Amino acid sequence: MKRYFLTAFALTLATAAIAPAARAAEINNIQSARLEHLDNQSKGNVHSLRLEHLDTQSKAIEDIQSARLEHLNTQSKAIEDVQAARLEALDSRSKGNIHTLRIEHLDNQSKAIKDIQSARVEHLNTQSKAIENIQATRLEQLDTQSKAIEDVQAARLSALDARSKAIVR
Repeated sequence: MKRYFLTAFALTLATAAIAPAARAAEINNIQSARLEHLDNQSKGNVHSLRLEHLDTQSKAIEDIQSARLEHLNTQSKAIEDVQAARLEALDSRSKGNIHTLRIEHLDNQSKAIKDIQSARVEHLNTQSKAIENIQATRLEQLDTQSKAIEDVQAARLSALDARSKAIVR
């Protein structure tokens, strides 16, 4: 009976001596798996999804701008066609002063239309520049957020390393 008791006591002491080392190794394996999982998830996925979203928005904005420019070109061509038709009608109907007055009137209208068109194009350019500034700001914000995520991950790594060292000691 004494022998069994001593054997049991020796096994208990051996188990108690080995347990902290086994636990530290297990914690180290768990921490390395967690770190690897965090690195894989955070770095690539978040940043690439945000960049893809911004690219999609940029393409949509470019499509809208090209559609607006096409619409303005179509309007300009229609106005030029109307003006040409008016001039032909005036040429066939009138002569002398009436003809010159009407031509001056049409020229004034043409100049006004050109001014309006240039104002529209200038407005579109201003909008495009504003959109580019917004996109640049968004990209800067995404970079800042990505850096913040990396800093948080680095802090987590150092905390996990500190915990691991504390447990091993």
